[in-house]
Amino acid sequence: MSVVLPTPEQLRAVAIQCGLSLTDEDVASFRGLMRGSVDAYNLVASMPDEVPPVKYPRTPGYRPSAEENPRNAWYRKSSVKGAGAGKLKGKTVALKDNILLAGVPMMNGSSTLEGYIPDFDATIVTRMLDAGAEIKGKVHCESFCISGGSHTNSTGPVHNPHKMGYSAGGSSSGSGVVVALGEVDMAIGGDQGGSIRMPSSFCGTYGMKPTWGLVPYTGIMPIEIYCDHTGPMTANVADNALLLEVIAGDDGYDPRIKSPKVQDYTKALGQGVKGMKIGVVKEGFMQPTAEAAVNESVRAAIKRLEGLGAAVEEISIPMHLLGPQIWNPIGTEGMVQTMLAGDGYGLSRSDLYAVSLMDFHRGWRRQADSLSETTKLLLMFGTYINNIFGPRFYGKAVNISRRLAASYDEALARYDLLLMPTTPMKATRLPAPDASREEYVARALDQIANTVSFDITHHPAMSIPCGMVDGLPVGLMLVGKHFDEMTIYRAAHAFEQIGDWKTM
Repeated sequence: MSVVLPTPEQLRAVAIQCGLSLTDEDVASFRGLMRGSVDAYNLVASMPDEVPPVKYPRTPGYRPSAEENPRNAWYRKSSVKGAGAGKLKGKTVALKDNILLAGVPMMNGSSTLEGYIPDFDATIVTRMLDAGAEIKGKVHCESFCISGGSHTNSTGPVHNPHKMGYSAGGSSSGSGVVVALGEVDMAIGGDQGGSIRMPSSFCGTYGMKPTWGLVPYTGIMPIEIYCDHTGPMTANVADNALLLEVIAGDDGYDPRIKSPKVQDYTKALGQGVKGMKIGVVKEGFMQPTAEAAVNESVRAAIKRLEGLGAAVEEISIPMHLLGPQIWNPIGTEGMVQTMLAGDGYGLSRSDLYAVSLMDFHRGWRRQADSLSETTKLLLMFGTYINNIFGPRFYGKAVNISRRLAASYDEALARYDLLLMPTTPMKATRLPAPDASREEYVARALDQIANTVSFDITHHPAMSIPCGMVDGLPVGLMLVGKHFDEMTIYRAAHAFEQIGDWKTM
């Protein structure tokens, strides 16, 4: 790939795009001045890239048949075996398909990316393999991760592990399913609006969205840097804490890292909740899409926590109800500028750029009609806003998000944890193939009301299963102080030890 000097015609077209008027003499002058830059770009093009070496052998694996994959949870099955010893020795892991696994195909839920093969491993992949894990392959996620439902993947919907025809939640849909079915011990999810916690709620798994800046996002296809989180999804609390121990900590690449204090999270297990103060956020039960039976199940779980010795009080955080609206400009414009216009990465951060992914992902422009309806909606609206207003609303929303964070911090100064339903409803029916666009979009966004705030305030938040309604799981969400995942694990583990959540 090389850069050539623009022709006079190309330069005139660029000038018009930039709002400039050039004479023929101007065109000749600017072309001459550009020669040095062309040479510099071609020098960069000729140099080898600077990416981590691939440490462990693997094969591309295979795409499982419908008979082997009835819920459409798996994208590729493979086997990448890590070190001979370590914290994760004997554990099997599935990766959400926005995570780079060198040599194994990746599509991030979209046909526009199908055929791409990463050339290096994400930081968390290397860490898990170094700790002895075996990676069993890639699991489906929603189209470019832009959905809280599980119906937008280009290959078709992902079905709930407890009831076919129902949503598994998104965007880490496959991750929730394979853990719930026991096909792997652990999975990795990603969370920009609730995409670890929502599938955990719908599937009945334990899903931790760590504090922003605790786990490096290096080598994971982003949506928006201010919202990007990655974390563990597991069938029990102990595995969740163990996996976070392995993947957390600065890697020297990710500019999101905020001097985290990585702890031995498994030491929180067995400590109990006696004396712990938990604030039950009233507004978390007041969402427009709330189902009474889900609220009742969560309130019953609260009684069980009280029975374990926790002091529980209902509190009010009125600004919680505004979280989705404050998130909207950040999620919309950030996604458009980073994931789409920025070819998956954008500019202006000291990151490890997956240049091969950026090159391949540029092709979405030639296949834009193949994008999911949710992605089309955000693409068009974000472009419209940028054309008229530029990024001012994005910037203002980020500023206001600090006030939202302060409202939670004020409560967390008085309580060890905050508590509310993870999703206001249990899993919904998957939209029919002929569903209207309105229904398609509604099923992608109606789960996010309680989860989305903590992606922009950056507090750690975990979904834990706490009961069943109509044969489908209910999730309870615990929210902690920044970098205080230990307290969340302490409460989650104590609740888990009460008994089988499916019979609660």
